[in-house]
Amino acid sequence: MTPDELRAVVAAVPGRAWLDEAEAQIRSEPGAAGPLFARAGRKLGRQPLPDRPGWTPALAGRILLLLALGDAERIAQLYWQGDAAERLAVLHALPLLPIGDAGVPLAEDALRTNDTRLVAAALGPYAARLDAATWRQGVVKCVFMGIPLSVVDRLDDRADAELTAMLAALARERAAAGRRMPADALALLNRHLLRKED
Repeated sequence: MTPDELRAVVAAVPGRAWLDEAEAQIRSEPGAAGPLFARAGRKLGRQPLPDRPGWTPALAGRILLLLALGDAERIAQLYWQGDAAERLAVLHALPLLPIGDAGVPLAEDALRTNDTRLVAAALGPYAARLDAATWRQGVVKCVFMGIPLSVVDRLDDRADAELTAMLAALARERAAAGRRMPADALALLNRHLLRKED
């Protein structure tokens, strides 16, 4: 989501005034970011947004706090010290932040977890900064974990012969075990096998 879309999400929540004050405080006193970031869940609400699956006012608000902070080192610290919801906010914020490759270790860490939300977020737009091998492993992990491949940013653009081979091997393993591949993974595999034949 863009910053404007994030602001629209939190525009009507009861904690909006708190968020405005927290953003201003973080800009003037970056060291205050940690407690404010943690408090956002309680202040803004964790209820799912009906029109945005997987999103909550707290998630949108935390991303706005990170944009106000804009300090790569402090943002990384918030990730490492945060719970899953806080880490999720950092991962969603990465493509909006002017921090270059500083967020790559965070995305790599998320791909090592078994939290489907973190894995999915790590394969969003910021995944363009991941090396090819890490990105491929992330895509295959999505298949293993049942995460829809629609979460993977620029999937068809980045899919290559090596990913196709990895998915084909996985499909053979699953077939031998009497298990089916997810439909989206089979569709990706078929598209790229056809492209190879062309």
